[in-house]
Amino acid sequence: MALLARILKARLRPAPERGPWQPRPTDARLPARARAEDKGAGRSGAPRAGGRAGGPRSLAAMPGPRTLANLVEFFWKDGFSRIHEIQTETWWLRCSGQRGPHPREPTWGPGRSTETYGADPPGSSPREEGEQWLKMRSVLRQRILKPKDVAIFAGEINQVIADLIKRIYFLKSQAEDGETVTNINDLFFKYSMEGVATILYERRLGCLENSVPQATMDYIEALGLMFCTFKTSMYAGAIPRWLRPLIPKPWREFCRSWDGLFKFSQIHVDNKLRDIQCQMDRGERARGGLLTYLFLSQELTREEIYANLTEMLLAGVDTTSFTLSWAVYLLARHPEVQQTVYREIVRNLGERHVPTAADVPKVPLVRALLKETLRLFPVLPGNGRVTQEDLIVGGYLIPRGTQLALCHYATSYEDENFPRAKEFRPERWLRPGNLRRVDNFGSIPFGYGARSCIGRRIAELEIHLLVIQLLQRFEIKISPWTKTVHAKTHGLLMPEEPIHVRFVNRK
Repeated sequence: MALLARILKARLRPAPERGPWQPRPTDARLPARARAEDKGAGRSGAPRAGGRAGGPRSLAAMPGPRTLANLVEFFWKDGFSRIHEIQTETWWLRCSGQRGPHPREPTWGPGRSTETYGADPPGSSPREEGEQWLKMRSVLRQRILKPKDVAIFAGEINQVIADLIKRIYFLKSQAEDGETVTNINDLFFKYSMEGVATILYERRLGCLENSVPQATMDYIEALGLMFCTFKTSMYAGAIPRWLRPLIPKPWREFCRSWDGLFKFSQIHVDNKLRDIQCQMDRGERARGGLLTYLFLSQELTREEIYANLTEMLLAGVDTTSFTLSWAVYLLARHPEVQQTVYREIVRNLGERHVPTAADVPKVPLVRALLKETLRLFPVLPGNGRVTQEDLIVGGYLIPRGTQLALCHYATSYEDENFPRAKEFRPERWLRPGNLRRVDNFGSIPFGYGARSCIGRRIAELEIHLLVIQLLQRFEIKISPWTKTVHAKTHGLLMPEEPIHVRFVNRK
């Protein structure tokens, strides 16, 4: 909860009569109004509980939009597409009444096949929590938590990058000017899917071929449906409980898309596990990556392997592709920054050296570029957490079980956290010296702590290696067809318009 406290402290202003942070009081010492569930939160005219004499204030007294204002904002003005912008204007907290023995995040997708567990709505479907969740996470952390853990995958990723660069040359040859690639996110989506699947399933899917296999196309369709229904699910979650019985439920399409993703993982996992078993039956030592390790360690059931790899593939495709699209867009819009990064690559790695994971620390500007891209365009503009104990923040009592939105898009754009916050300045992330780290909790795009993104190091390696090789071969320029591109929230923070760029061959 320490991170939660730091971020809330940046967004909440302390009440004049009390300091911003105080020890957690016992229930016996809390006034009755503060101990009670926040039944008035979100209701216009709710009483102001507490104060200097009455103790901490309740959530009902916390300033912010009320139910009617939220309904107008999100349903009439399509606020769900502007959640990142709304963060910079206001904030809100919502009681969810969820409980649990471990710090946890709200969930929106089933953890297993809905054919097995039923088509439950997002957020209420069975999911591994508590000790079971920690067990599965600890098994995965042993293989992909640290940069050195994922360094062994650099060879496979570089093979995917080689195919991507061939694809760029092909698309350039089809363009009128011989340079433009239209809608680069489409290209990066296929790269991201091919890259993460190569690591998870230890086999290629053919995403970057001229003719994509039908099974892969079916997965892409299911993934698109998943994110479309995700936004619908967000709408449904914002509807007051008394109104929900009157609204058609989106869960059927959501669960159908999840089943498509789950079956895709199941097929590829089973195929690989059969290969491993055949090797063992022949007396050979099975060698491989993450999936081989999970199978041989026998720490997870096959059903758990299906579920975890499905979720990792789902979480690692659009997130990586959108980040790459924003990074390329920013480099094209800031040629002086691009040239500085390119010079560092040539100086420290050379013009054609194929980089490995060990080479990435030699080009700190490439890593700084990724951090600055995610600061300006965090693919997840906010993180949700459910408090596991009572907190007092800014003189307000936040009861245990309250769902909080950590609005790190807003904190990323505050000059207090990042001087000249609206400017694209990767150098702000460079270390002044070899012994000093640059940490800033105003930007936490991967989350933090036990529930941070498990695939962070894989995504970083995919992006670092690709950016290096793109700049080695091309000068990236904005196409005349592309004007200023704005962001929109569609589950993830994505470009509102297609990004078209020119990949100009370097001399």
